[in-house]
Amino acid sequence: MSALSVKNVSKIFPALNNKNQSVQALQDVSLEVNENEFVSILGHSGCGKTTLLNLIAGFESPTSGSIFCAEKAVKDPGADRSMVFQDYALFPWLTVRDNIAFGLHLKRINSASIEQSVMHFANLVGLSAFVDSYPHQLSGGMRQRVSIARALAVNPTVLLMDEPFAALDAQNRSMMQQEMIRILAEESKTVVLVTHSIEESINLSDVIVVLTRRPGRVKAVIRVPEPRKMIEDTPSYLEIRKKIRALINDEHDISDTV
Repeated sequence: MSALSVKNVSKIFPALNNKNQSVQALQDVSLEVNENEFVSILGHSGCGKTTLLNLIAGFESPTSGSIFCAEKAVKDPGADRSMVFQDYALFPWLTVRDNIAFGLHLKRINSASIEQSVMHFANLVGLSAFVDSYPHQLSGGMRQRVSIARALAVNPTVLLMDEPFAALDAQNRSMMQQEMIRILAEESKTVVLVTHSIEESINLSDVIVVLTRRPGRVKAVIRVPEPRKMIEDTPSYLEIRKKIRALINDEHDISDTV
């Protein structure tokens, strides 16, 4: 079953004034994301990756085309799609417990169920000992774990991630990638990740979508041979990394499926 369907989506941002021209961010983008599939979106800066994610989230509306989540048309933000942002987007005045519980309160779930869910997801991300801490008392990696727990707690159909580990140093970024692999092994979920990192996309994904330069179009759809089991510096890993790098750097605009 398709968890997410993007059909012929284009997005044009109108001119802000008479001196500016309208900007076409995306053109005729189509993709299907299967249930429990991890899909990464790659491409040059400005190619429309985050715009596409915002359209899926319902933060923006497409100029043309349509988006469906679990066969329901996406018109607005909804609990069936939750977002993990690069800057954590935690409420600084709330504890870890209350940050994770925030979306559950909006769904009007009873207090006992909320507490049970909070502790389940706090434990899942390794923060059960920090539920009464505030965001400023946590490291960057720990804050991002809270963001992931909060996003998962509402049980979305699709988890959206906008460069969630970009602000972390290389060591913590690698650690968080391994944590995501562990978390998703325990809590199956459909994920769409926007990233600039080819290595991150290979390490985490089932499928990698490469967009062209603006206006972003689907240039290639690549299936990772051994999802979440690829070993860096092996011939198979180096081959797929080389292929993706060539696709991103290639100026030609030919759609391809690998």
